[in-house]
Amino acid sequence: MSVSDTGPAPAPSETILVTGASRGIGAATARRLLAGGARVIGSYANTPGALDALMADYGRERVLAVHADLAQPGAATGLWRRARDWAADAGGIDGLVNNAGIMPSTPLAVPEERWQDDWSRVMAVNVQAVADLCRLAVSTFRSDSSRKGARGRIVNVASRAAFRGDTEDCVHYAASKGAVVALTRSLARALAGEGIYAFIIAPGWVKTDMAATAYLPGNEHMLAEIPVGDAAPPAQIANMIAFLMSGQVDHATGATFDINGASYVR
Repeated sequence: MSVSDTGPAPAPSETILVTGASRGIGAATARRLLAGGARVIGSYANTPGALDALMADYGRERVLAVHADLAQPGAATGLWRRARDWAADAGGIDGLVNNAGIMPSTPLAVPEERWQDDWSRVMAVNVQAVADLCRLAVSTFRSDSSRKGARGRIVNVASRAAFRGDTEDCVHYAASKGAVVALTRSLARALAGEGIYAFIIAPGWVKTDMAATAYLPGNEHMLAEIPVGDAAPPAQIANMIAFLMSGQVDHATGATFDINGASYVR
């Protein structure tokens, strides 16, 4: 049994929405949750990717893949409604993992039109869609009077960059992840008394397509700063998300969990 298939997991009856689940952290998280017995709705922006394999492995009664371009206004609402309808027969949605994010390279000296467009897209996907889904999740959790104890859990994937900043071409990304941190902390403070919990994951470099640049010749310094010696496997972020969704650490609501190989220690 692999490391990603062990340890605490959500109850088998739980249904969890994971955004950006076609690859990388999202795909690893979806697989980890499914291995623990949960049902998963996974969103994707372009192609289903890993979700096709997950549907083949676990069956369409356990996995739903939903196309959602979260850069578009209203996309988050459409995604939540589709997920909510699918989950209705199983007791509704129990958890939300906001993982989808984009990080275009946008140096300060790019033309004005590109600067504005990149910032708008980053904020739409990394902040507005996250806020929209959190709002919808909270509304759904609050409306289900049958829930006892915890009414719902939210895990938002931020970044090391939210705390230490990023490079010149990714200031929008760092700013967006800082907003996710503030959003999540605010929700945690406001909702804990209602049994709704919110957590932050702040990865550094992770072995995903987004981190591919760190492995290109000439970029050795990007990984050299990591004391552990390499980027984190996506399964390690997935394991932490599953742990937070398990209900075993609800008193950690509002906390940030750094997974960066000791490259940034607070």
